[in-house]
Amino acid sequence: MRLTRQTNYAIRILMYCAANDGQLSRIPEIAAAYSVSELFLFKILQPLVENGLVKTVRGRHGGVRLGKPAEEINLFDVVRVTEESFAMAECFENDATDCPLIDSCGLNSALREALGAFFAVLERHTIAELAAKRPLMRDLLGIDQLERHAPAA
Repeated sequence: MRLTRQTNYAIRILMYCAANDGQLSRIPEIAAAYSVSELFLFKILQPLVENGLVKTVRGRHGGVRLGKPAEEINLFDVVRVTEESFAMAECFENDATDCPLIDSCGLNSALREALGAFFAVLERHTIAELAAKRPLMRDLLGIDQLERHAPAA
């Protein structure tokens, strides 16, 4: 199974917010850190907000932060809200009726088992775990440099 670019960057947004230790993160800063367009990140943000993974603060000094502790957000939470389909083969799709083996196929059963194992692994790993090396991440993502150059509020 291959995750979409949207899921990849959704996880990266959450990692950035986790590395930012609860401070508001701005989408332009996140986009610059990952060399991706702001528009793309704003598109990704919607399902994260709708599902409580991210909170937004509007206004001049607004931004985004995690919607709950990083320890409570696992990778499956993110994949579940950002991936459109988990169809590993045509027979997984809702309108798949061409195959006469659809209800008793060993391949279908094996693929469902594999998908379940994939989800189980994702459930074991959290955003906090991915952001555990905060000092290194903050440096690599340029977070500390942003704070040094930010105007005093």
